[in-house]
Amino acid sequence: MTPLALHACCGPCSLMPVASLREEGFEPTILWDNPNIQSAAEHDVRLETLLAWADDVDVPVIRCERGAGSGVSSTATLAEQRLAWERAVAPHGFERVARCRACYAIRLANACKAASELGFTYISTTLAVSPYQLFDDCSAILERTARACGLVPVTRDWRPLYPQATRESRERGMYRQNYCGCRFSAAEAAIERHERRDERKREKAARRAAAGVVAEG
Repeated sequence: MTPLALHACCGPCSLMPVASLREEGFEPTILWDNPNIQSAAEHDVRLETLLAWADDVDVPVIRCERGAGSGVSSTATLAEQRLAWERAVAPHGFERVARCRACYAIRLANACKAASELGFTYISTTLAVSPYQLFDDCSAILERTARACGLVPVTRDWRPLYPQATRESRERGMYRQNYCGCRFSAAEAAIERHERRDERKREKAARRAAAGVVAEG
């Protein structure tokens, strides 16, 4: 099996990539570096969920933040990374495409630095597993950043496996977040949920009205 560094954003999104990569002959080691996740409590519960699952399936997990106990020294501390995220990503606010591109870049840069320091040759990411992410942008950033660090990027389109990952993570009782990670995505997701709820209410009211017309006829 060929060692591979797999930057992971959460447990549920890691299920299919790990299984798929193992089928290809890679043995993934998960790299955790996600300063975008807010609040701190949310960050911790996602990490705890990932660690519990990874222990079950024998996948090592290395935190990429300097000072996190993993021995990585080429990256910043979590506090420093969060500050860097606020400076580089937060100014984009609700401009989703620009914000997500900047977020991918900062996280993958940290992961690639750590992977290079740890002696990996290959690197991949779970960031674009979800169909809600910007797959082409994420893949391009991984390609560019990995090569700049002397790494070989392994890009795969796991989006078709997302429904399977959803089913399996639910069966496992894994914590499943309802927004990507940052406060902007949380607000956007909340708005989208309200819009879907309102649309369902309108559709229900329309069906009732139509049924009433038929009954009167």
